[in-house]
Amino acid sequence: LGLDMEELEEIEEDAGLGNGGLGRLAACFLDSMATLGLAAYGYGIRYEYGIFNQKIRDGWQVEEADDWLRHGNPWEKARPEYMLPVHFYGRVEHSASGAKWIDTQVVLALPYDTPVPGYMNNTVNTMRLWSARAPNDFNLRDFNVGDYIQAVLDRNLAENISRVLYPNDNFFEGKELRLKQEYFVVAATLQDIIRRFKASKFGSTDSVRTVFDSFPDQVAIQLNDTHPAMAIPELMRIFVDIEKLPWDKAWDITKRTFAYTNHTVLPEALERWPVDLVEKLLPRHLQIIYEINQRHLDHIASLFPNDTDRLRRMSLIEEGGTKRINMAHLCIVGSHAVNGVAKIHSEIVKTQVFEDFAALEPEKFQNKTNGITPRRWLLLCNPGLAELIAEKIGEDYVRDLSQLTKLHEFVDDDLFIREVAKVKQENKVKFALYLEKEYKVKINPSSMFDVHVKRIHEYKRQLMNCLHIITMYNRIRRDPAKLFVPRTVIIGGKAAPGYHMAKMIIKLINAVAQVVNNDPMVGSKLKVIFLENYRVSLAEKVIPATDLSEQISTAGTEASGTGNMKFMLNGALTIGTMDGANVEMAEEAGEENLFIFGMRVEDVTELDRKGYNAQLYYDRLPELKQAVDQIKSGFFSPKDPNLFNDVVNMLFHHDRFKVFADYEAYVKCQEKVSELYLNSKAWTKMVIRNIAAAGKFSSDRTIKEYARDIWHVEPSDLKIPPPNEPRDAGQDKTPNGTAA
Repeated sequence: LGLDMEELEEIEEDAGLGNGGLGRLAACFLDSMATLGLAAYGYGIRYEYGIFNQKIRDGWQVEEADDWLRHGNPWEKARPEYMLPVHFYGRVEHSASGAKWIDTQVVLALPYDTPVPGYMNNTVNTMRLWSARAPNDFNLRDFNVGDYIQAVLDRNLAENISRVLYPNDNFFEGKELRLKQEYFVVAATLQDIIRRFKASKFGSTDSVRTVFDSFPDQVAIQLNDTHPAMAIPELMRIFVDIEKLPWDKAWDITKRTFAYTNHTVLPEALERWPVDLVEKLLPRHLQIIYEINQRHLDHIASLFPNDTDRLRRMSLIEEGGTKRINMAHLCIVGSHAVNGVAKIHSEIVKTQVFEDFAALEPEKFQNKTNGITPRRWLLLCNPGLAELIAEKIGEDYVRDLSQLTKLHEFVDDDLFIREVAKVKQENKVKFALYLEKEYKVKINPSSMFDVHVKRIHEYKRQLMNCLHIITMYNRIRRDPAKLFVPRTVIIGGKAAPGYHMAKMIIKLINAVAQVVNNDPMVGSKLKVIFLENYRVSLAEKVIPATDLSEQISTAGTEASGTGNMKFMLNGALTIGTMDGANVEMAEEAGEENLFIFGMRVEDVTELDRKGYNAQLYYDRLPELKQAVDQIKSGFFSPKDPNLFNDVVNMLFHHDRFKVFADYEAYVKCQEKVSELYLNSKAWTKMVIRNIAAAGKFSSDRTIKEYARDIWHVEPSDLKIPPPNEPRDAGQDKTPNGTAA
C-alpha cells in the first residue's frame, strides 16, 4: 500500500499503564512466560488514563492527561460474558451460619483481553485488564424520589475506579480511590481464578461443595509488590464465608497459593493503610486481617514469651497515632515464599527490613534477580546489533541469552570490533537526527552519549549528575584550550506531580542546560538535553544510541533496576554504584569492565552511624563548592536568584541520599570514562565484554527460577503446531501444570 511500517508504528500510543520499573517488569515477565510455554495470566486494571504525558514548559514539568484510548485499541477484546461483581462498603452480620457481608455497593468488573504471543512458538497467553462499570440499576434501586437524570450521571462515581493511574513511583499515597482500585483488581481476579478452577477437572464437587484441596497445586498467585495484598484476606473471605471451609484449612490453602515479591526498601513507599479507611470500605476484610494477626501474634508469643517489643515489631497492625495495617507484613505472613529482586536487595530484605520474619522462617525468603526480555530490548529496538550477534553465534541466543558468552571469542576480532562500533555509531546518528528534529539543538554524533533516564527521585541522584555537568562546564571555561572529551548528556524521566523536590530537580537540569548549551566558550564540547516524556517507546530509541549508562543511586536504595540491564545488552558501558543489579552485572562482566565508584552499603551504614555532615564535603572540595555556590547565587536562574534555595537547603541539611559524599569519587570515575572513550578500540572491547556477560539478565532466566522455586511448574520449549496444521490425536493432551 506504499505505507511505511516505521511511520505506522510511531502513530500507535504506548499503553502506559504503570509508573516505572514495576509495570515494565510485569510486561517483560508476560513475554517470557509465553515464550517459555507457561499457562500464565497477567491481571491488572484497564486505566482509561495511564501515566501522564510530560510537557516541559519554560523548564518546568507540566502534566497532560494520557488519553491513550482516544483512537481505540485494536489489540484488546472486551469480554462482557465474564463480567463480575465487586462489593464495597456495607456491614457484617454474624450468625450461627457464619459471617455475612451485606448492604454493599456493587461495581461491575468488565474484562478486556489482550493476547501475549510467545516468541516463535505459536503460544498465545492472555493479559486480562478489568474496567469498572456501574450496574444498570445503580442508584435507581433506592426508592429514589425520582431524580433519574442525577442517578444516571452518578454512574460515573462507580466507573471512576478504573479512570486513572496513580502516578507515584516508590511513594505511598493512602487515598480511598487507590484502595478501591487495589481491591477492585483483586476481587475480580480471584473470582475469575476460582471460576476457572471450578470449571476444570480439578474442581471436583462433593454433591454441591467444591473440594479445594488441590487448589494450590493448580493455581499460583504472585503478588507484584503489596499493591494486590488484599487478595490474601479476600481469598480467606471466599473460602471461609462463601465456601464454608474451616479457618485452618482455608489458611493453609491460602498460604500455599500466594507468593510475594518485594520491590523497594524505601520506608515512604511501604503501604500502610489506615484501619478506619479499611473498616469503612471493606469491613469484613478488616475482621479477617485482625483474626490473621491474632493467630500470628499468638504463635510469636508462644515462641518468644514476654517479648512484647517483638510482638509490636511483627504485628500486622501498627499502633500509635492512627492505627495502620502494614501490608508488607500481611504479605509475608500470608505467603509461602517471599523474594527480593537482586542479590543485594534480597539480603537487605532478610537482614534489615524484615529481619524478625526471616529469623522465624528463613526458608521462606529467596532471591529472584530481575531480567528484561531480549525480544523487545534487543531484537526490536536494536536490529543492527541483534543481526551482528546472530552472524557470529547464530539466532538461538534470542531464546537462550546465556549463549551470548560465545561472544568472548570475538573480543579481539578487529573486524567484529569495528562492526560493533559501526552499529553504535549508526544508532547515535539516527538518534541525533531525532533530537535535532524534536529539540532544535545541534548534536555532535561523535560525542559521548551520556544517558540518565529513569523516574526522577532523590534516591536515583539525578542531582549528582547535574553537579557533574556543572563541574565539566566550569573546567571547560577555566581552561578552554585543554583537551576535553565531548559529551552529550541526556537526562530524562517523569516526576510524580506532587513531588516538589523532583520537579525542582527537573527545573534545575533545564536551567543548567540553558546556560551550558548557549555558552560560545563551550561550543560542541558539552550539550545537555532533558528528554521530554520519557516512556517505553522513547527508551527503545535512546538506549541503543547510548555510550554511557548512569546507574548512580545511593548504595542500598535501588532494589534492582532494569534499565541498567537494557543498556548493558545494547552496548553501553555503565557508571554506577554497588547497588541493585549493578552488583551482579559487575560480577558477570568483571568489575574492571564497569565504572564502579562510591560508597558500598557498609559505608553508607557507617556514615549514618557517624552522622552525615554535608558541610564537610563542601568545605573540602573546591569544585563542589563552586558548583553549589553557582546554584545558590542564581548563576543558573538570574531572574530569580533564590529559585533553587530548597534544593541547596536539602543538600546541606536533609539529604538522605548523601549526594556530596559520593561526588568526589563520581567525578574521578567520570574522568576515567572520558580517558577510555578516547581509545575507541579499547572502549569497544569493553562493550563486547559487557554484551557477552549480559545473558544472566534475560527475564527468561528470571521466570525459569520463579517457575522452579516458587510456582513448581515446568517450562516447556515445545513448539505448538500452528492452527492451520492438523494435529496428532496424541498431541491434543494438555500436560497438567499450575496456571501462574
